[in-house]
This record gives sequence, structure tokens and C-alpha cells, in this order.
Amino acid sequence: MVGAISKLDRDNATGLTADDWASALDWWREAGVDVLVDDGVRDWFAAPPAPIAVTAATVAATAASAPAALPATLEAFAAWRLGADAPEAAWSGVSLAASGPAYAKIMVLVDCPDREDGDAGALLSGTTGRLFDRMLAAIGLSRETVHVAAVCARRPAAGRMPREIEARLGEVARHHIGLVAPERLLLLGDATARAVLGMDRQAAKGDLRAFNHDSGTTGAGTTGVVASLHPRLLIERPAMKAESWRDLQLLVKDWKQ
Repeated sequence: MVGAISKLDRDNATGLTADDWASALDWWREAGVDVLVDDGVRDWFAAPPAPIAVTAATVAATAASAPAALPATLEAFAAWRLGADAPEAAWSGVSLAASGPAYAKIMVLVDCPDREDGDAGALLSGTTGRLFDRMLAAIGLSRETVHVAAVCARRPAAGRMPREIEARLGEVARHHIGLVAPERLLLLGDATARAVLGMDRQAAKGDLRAFNHDSGTTGAGTTGVVASLHPRLLIERPAMKAESWRDLQLLVKDWKQ
């Protein structure tokens, strides 16, 4: 507004200066004028509306609509993750539990179960699972030494993590990581990286990123995180295995088993 007035003043379009216009606006503002045009007639002398009373019922309703606190122990969390209060409990299909040692030094997180996983009743099964096992073996690990879990415990109808629930599922996944408190974490897939790190794998790749947590059995700590490719993508695009191999080497670099 002032910039436009200054231009008018420079062009001598009016006899008023920018200071004159600013003074007038200040006067109207102090008088209570907050809009130039209103659709309806306003009673400037009407009493202000009464404040909304906060009652016990209001507080209870607000608390009921807010997500409940996540379980504080891994055992309780594992039961809750498969129960009726989990974010995806209303989806069709079955929820798949995490596998491997509860407090493993290395944790692997995928986005959601594949179709084969649902049939087998375990994450990373079938053809994808066999490739995953070879990937672990290449860096001296196995299913018996890593904690494997999914951001979505159930497979979404479209096979991809729904964006509208991604934030809540990410919160749940980060809580899970904190309870396990691994030394290293391998994130497989773009959606998994977004849920945990808040960025796509492409933006996170190539670095050992720090994930700080304070809910594990060991107290506050830091987990080294590597964002990599999901085995299902490697099956579709074998040429990307070289990139995956670099990520696996980064995962165990300077790490003692």
C-alpha cells in the first residue's frame, strides 16, 4: 500500500503524500476498522461473545479424539502393534509381527508387507525374501541376528503406504526404533525413509545418518541410519544392485558385531 502511495506521490497524481495516507490508515486502525468492505452490517457497540466454557466433558472428548500414548516397553508395543488400536487395524488382511531378536544391534525396516508376505505370514518372504537373505549374508548377517519390522503392519489396498496416514505410522515406527535401540538401522524403500527421516531415499542416500532416541532399554542413544533400496526394486532393476551393495557396506562400516 505504501509503495503504491509513494508512486502516486512521485507522479503528482494527488496532493497527498505517503505520510498523509499512512497517518489516515493509522487513524482508522485505532478506531477499530479492520476491513475495508464487509458483507453484512456490523454492530460495533455489541458486547463481545462470551468465552466458551471448558468443562470436564470437553476435556474428556478432546482426550478421546487424541491418539493414545504408545506402549513404553517393547513387549507391550509388540502386542499393541497387532491389536485393534494400531493405525491400520481397520484395513483388510492380517498384521505381520516383527521378527528376529527383540534388541538386535541391527534393525531393518520396510514400508509394508508384500503380497507374498501375507500368504507366508512373515515379512520379506518369497522371492524378495530370498534376495534379502543373500544381502544379509554378504555383510555377515542373517535373519537370526537382525530385527525386521514394517512401518505398515498390514499391506495397504494399493500396496503403497497411504500419504494421509504416513505421519502417524512414522511416529509409531520411530517409537519402535527407540524401543529396540539398535546400533544401526537399514531403511528399505522411499516411503520408509520418509516415515523415519522425513526425506526420500534419494535425498538421504550415501550417508550414515544419526537417529537420536531416548525410549530404549539402554536410555538415550544414537542409531546410525542408512536409507537404501527395497529388494523388490532390485528384482525389477538388477542394475541397481551395485548401489544397494554400497549401502550395505556403509551400514556395517566401522561397526563391530
